[in-house]
Amino acid sequence: MRNAEAILDIIHERGKNGSDLEDVYRQLYNPDLYLKAYGRIYRNDGAMTPGTTTETVDGMSMGKIAKIIGLLRNERYQWTPVRRTYIPKSSGKMRPLGIPTWSDKLLQEVMRTILDAYYEPQFSTMSHGFRPERGCHTALKDIYHGWTGTKWFIEGDIKGCFDNIDHTILLSILREKIHDNRFLTLVDKLLKAGYCEEWKYRPTLSGTPQGGVISPILSNIYLDQLDKFVEKTFIPQYTRGKKKRRVTAYSRLHSQLCRSRKKGDNTRCKILLKALRYLSTVDQFDPNYRRLRYIRYADDFLLGFDGPKNEAEEIKNQLREFLRDHLKLELSPEKTLITHARTEKARFLGYHISTWNKPGLQGHGNITLRIPSQVIMDKTSRYKVHGKPIHRTELIEDSDFSIIEKYGSEYRGYVQYYAYADNIGWLSYLQWVMRTSLLKTLARKYQSTVTKMAKLYTGKTIDGLNYIRLIVPREGKPPLMARFGGINLKTRPFAMIEDLPTNQDRIPTRSELETRLKADVCEICGSTRNVQVHHVRKLADLKIKGQKEPPLWKQIMASRRRKTLMVCEECHADIHAGRPTRTRDDFPG
Repeated sequence: MRNAEAILDIIHERGKNGSDLEDVYRQLYNPDLYLKAYGRIYRNDGAMTPGTTTETVDGMSMGKIAKIIGLLRNERYQWTPVRRTYIPKSSGKMRPLGIPTWSDKLLQEVMRTILDAYYEPQFSTMSHGFRPERGCHTALKDIYHGWTGTKWFIEGDIKGCFDNIDHTILLSILREKIHDNRFLTLVDKLLKAGYCEEWKYRPTLSGTPQGGVISPILSNIYLDQLDKFVEKTFIPQYTRGKKKRRVTAYSRLHSQLCRSRKKGDNTRCKILLKALRYLSTVDQFDPNYRRLRYIRYADDFLLGFDGPKNEAEEIKNQLREFLRDHLKLELSPEKTLITHARTEKARFLGYHISTWNKPGLQGHGNITLRIPSQVIMDKTSRYKVHGKPIHRTELIEDSDFSIIEKYGSEYRGYVQYYAYADNIGWLSYLQWVMRTSLLKTLARKYQSTVTKMAKLYTGKTIDGLNYIRLIVPREGKPPLMARFGGINLKTRPFAMIEDLPTNQDRIPTRSELETRLKADVCEICGSTRNVQVHHVRKLADLKIKGQKEPPLWKQIMASRRRKTLMVCEECHADIHAGRPTRTRDDFPG
């Protein structure tokens, strides 16, 4: 039996060559694919969150993988309805979220891996959402570097995209390339598994399950039809001409300037240069020149058009018709806008996008990316009450290191996300609000004052920037440091975004986790029967400090700094019941 890497490499090559995918269902019998999938998703926040059953990642075992494979072999695997909950959106509305059971998550991740390996080489380069080595910043970079001269932005938002994906159309798209009815039937059953809300079962007649591991790749496969339509139909139709024709008046004045320079008439040269600054070298309304550009991230897309507004209206209407007639989707009327690039700003991926409108100056017509003022208001509101920075009560019981690290990682995330913004300096106000909130949280914890906390924790970087830091020394190891602030707020349009972890704790690799699970040995008592994985949400949950005799399993996990522990079924039951676990000494000989 091939290992997971070999299987995915073969599938990936078929995707690159455009070959059809056959006999894919049999690949679901490979335990190695499930181990790889487990290694990828066991750290996710939702891994310990139950769905409609009590099953979570806690208790994962090789036996559970064997049970899933056995049901698949007999074509008897039944998807469990997801538990529906709601999370708030930035608009104030609520977004439905489905939480699957752990077994369903694991199988979905295996299926997602196979579909991703096959379809990823075939996706359009204009799609950036839910794809490896692509994301918001790659989309913004493409716009920043390649959309110079754009006159109109067409902002597109698909109304309830994930909830309105048509099952019949999605399966027909999959059927074009995947010739395995058993696999397609499995996908069909997943889509129709339904959900439970307030303990009532409701069927799903359309849409992909939001919160499902496989939903992003299914939505990309579905919306790839839109990408291909724009790429093969719209862009050739609305792109013509190599260059805009030159303006006669500009050419005439430029010739006069050259003659004046030869004569040495500096006064005349200055007058002509000033006049040339306010003239375009090319005809901005050349009827023989058009450019259309397109970017999509998930269900949001943006088109940049260099041409008249009436043609931009045509593009918008044709898009609406294509989505309605071919994909049974609808554009959101309040979010699908046509925006003038020089006098207005388009909103895309949290940025305001426009073209620089400074006639006569270098850079006129270039793309500008800015932070919307509403973003600053929304971010600061999380740390303020009645307009003033306030402490965060939920963090008071945490250690100083954890408090500073949390504020630092949140602020660093904001700065790195808006690294391309021309007005990144606006984040200095956010930094002040967060810094005050951080110091007030520490002051409330110790019943002290903000001034005393600032003197205790404030330091300076090499560049002379103030920041808050806490260094924790460790014997025989490099010290740990948590820090907030100390980041230079300068625009970095070519920056590679990389968020390094603040602590230097050793994180086990996926292969190490797989090896430990395959070894099938209890790491407490040494038993080799029915070994499972015990999970905790975070190491802070162990809380062994202050305990005179913490349980053995906590001591082992804390000393190894791992959130997983291989235990037999008996030891696992003892852990959850709060009983002392067995040791190797309990098995003489």
